[in-house]
Amino acid sequence: MFGTFLTSFRVTGAAVLEIFFLGLCGFFLLRKNIISGKGLDALSKLVVDVTLPLFVFTQLLLRFDFSLYPNWFIFPIISFVISLCGFIIGYGLIKLSKEKSFDQNAFLSLTTFQNSGYLVFPLVVALLPKDRADTILIYLFLFLLGFNLSVWSLGVQLLSSGNRKRFEMGSLFTPVVVAILAGLLITFLRIDRIIPDVVIRPFRLIGECTIPLAMLVVGGNLASINFSKNGSGFSVLSRIVLAKLILLPALALIFIYAFKPAPLIGLLIIIEAAVPSATSLSIISRHYKGDATDFVGEGIFWTHLISMFTLPLFLSLFFVIS
Repeated sequence: MFGTFLTSFRVTGAAVLEIFFLGLCGFFLLRKNIISGKGLDALSKLVVDVTLPLFVFTQLLLRFDFSLYPNWFIFPIISFVISLCGFIIGYGLIKLSKEKSFDQNAFLSLTTFQNSGYLVFPLVVALLPKDRADTILIYLFLFLLGFNLSVWSLGVQLLSSGNRKRFEMGSLFTPVVVAILAGLLITFLRIDRIIPDVVIRPFRLIGECTIPLAMLVVGGNLASINFSKNGSGFSVLSRIVLAKLILLPALALIFIYAFKPAPLIGLLIIIEAAVPSATSLSIISRHYKGDATDFVGEGIFWTHLISMFTLPLFLSLFFVIS
């Protein structure tokens, strides 16, 4: 068993390392001013509004069929459950903590929402052979439907700090959510069968730029984090790491061991439970002028850094028990 663990750790560690080097490129491009802050914003907008939606849309048209995925609706539900577990763990740590001076809503956002897309896309591609990666990517697109609805509702509520005058229903319908809904509708109506390849192919080629561009954005975002002067405190940040990178994936492993879901579904669950806090939280906090933007940035930075060690560990444990 130990030999299996070491083999799994070596494979998953190599996959995570590939992603790390992609992100490192974005980190240094920004730090060396090769890409400016405005350039990073433009690149991020390109990924969020164009390449990622096209990637999701074309993959659904080419690979999704309701007859092949009759239980497609469980993936948004899995997303809600993982977020709920992160919220409960974070809430429990707040109640157990004697220190109450930190922003508790921002703390909860960091334990609830994970980097569910940008980091998972390249990890899946690096970790699995193409046929299995294509299948789990479909699972991931459906998972993101639930995640986006959660982060742009509860996430906004937690990070707006009272500055949000009203709930913006339009914020739920991000380009990714629209792409998923459009892809599902077109597939359901079987319109995808009459769309010629000459139309789909250009969109697919643009969408395939998503993974490297997304990792450049993640690395650049981490480089642009504005750390507060005094920092958020080791004890607070350590509790975020404990909740997000230790307790939540450990709970996922226990669930997988006890209920033994299908291997690819189990892999999706452990990856989504073990990845660091969502980089989109910093975007939400800035957009709604929240009071904890620096705190959120620090949480994102440290969970990403430490996940370089914890993510391969939990993935390896998953491969041993599955």
